Amino acid sequence: MSITVIKNGVLIDGKGKEPQKGMSVVIEDNRIKQVIALKDLVIPENADIIDAEGKYILPGFIDTHVHMAMEMGGLEETILTPFSYRFYKSIHYMRRTLNAGITSVRDAGFSDLGMKKAVEDGLTAGPRMQLSINPLTITGGHGDNWNRSGVDTTLQTYTGMPDAICDGVEEVRKTVRKMLRAGAEVIKVHATGGVSSPTDHPEFTQFSQEELEVMVEEAAYRKGIRVMAHAQGAEGIKNAVRAGIHSIEHGIYIDDEAIELMRENDTFLVPTLLAPVSVLESAEGENSMASYAIEKSKEVIEVHKESIAKAHRAGVKIAMGTDAGVFAHGTNLRELGLLCDAGMTPMEVLTATTKTAAECLGWEKEVGTIEEGKLADVIMTDVDPLAEIRKLEDSERIVMVMKDGKIQKNLIR
Repeated sequence: MSITVIKNGVLIDGKGKEPQKGMSVVIEDNRIKQVIALKDLVIPENADIIDAEGKYILPGFIDTHVHMAMEMGGLEETILTPFSYRFYKSIHYMRRTLNAGITSVRDAGFSDLGMKKAVEDGLTAGPRMQLSINPLTITGGHGDNWNRSGVDTTLQTYTGMPDAICDGVEEVRKTVRKMLRAGAEVIKVHATGGVSSPTDHPEFTQFSQEELEVMVEEAAYRKGIRVMAHAQGAEGIKNAVRAGIHSIEHGIYIDDEAIELMRENDTFLVPTLLAPVSVLESAEGENSMASYAIEKSKEVIEVHKESIAKAHRAGVKIAMGTDAGVFAHGTNLRELGLLCDAGMTPMEVLTATTKTAAECLGWEKEVGTIEEGKLADVIMTDVDPLAEIRKLEDSERIVMVMKDGKIQKNLIR
């Protein structure tokens, strides 16, 4: 049995409570054994001690929308890079994500069961993963990257990554079953068009109400499986919520009716405000984005922020998610400042990145807060995140990362 004591830090436990000074966390193997004031702490014999004085102790962060198997590049790179090269690159993506303090992710597409197993078996370092395998899309919809030139840059399919393009109820039913067979722990659907796809628009509605309901039905046959929907246009958002879909990703053109439906159905909203911002930055800095993605990003950035602000004011549950992979992995925490710009307080943002994110994944019994009995996913920072949340964007300010009781990064001196 191994025992680690993180002592005498400022605790922000993920529950939205005021920070507590002079707190210690006792970890036994991979579980939190005790959360206790320093004055009451009795250090167990043979414990490893981590001095947290002057530091802030938080739960491991959770990003509910990433793409660990990819990082957006230019068209030439997409076409010429050998298929298996992406898996070697993903090793670095996962390490950068972990170094940023993100200990759990929901992968919104293109990571397979082998990647998750490699992390679980210790072959590579990375966050705990919940997989969607391949997002369902319609012919010509978001996720179908057939270009009108005739060149198709849709990511390759293979045994562990079934083809996701499906039209009609029975094709949809079979495709969901294929994703579940391949190891999907959540079903991802493109309920609308998107910014990065060549032949649609974010406001275009994809899949019929009946098709969406079939996805939810098939997922529900497997205990605990939910559906997440890329949904940017108002009608597509409302179709997804009415179908019983668990979380809305992006929510760019959300309207009052959609907000009311989400409140009634207890639907999560995952904003990914960083995604269109990063597309424009990439266009300016690297010239790696297609012209259609650049134009659509310019169109949506402000309305996206306004939609998220409106949903927040109305009390919709917001879970932090970024769309990392559309931009560089490891820069995920830029999303926190953008959520503050949309009207959330720093404490609300931290809760969205821990407790609420865990609830969105259905993992709230194991992660998301620092309390006795939960998995020991604990991070430390040397800045006050409530006063200077944007400083967390610098991964060097995340000075310690522990996942499942094991230290993955330690910059404390």
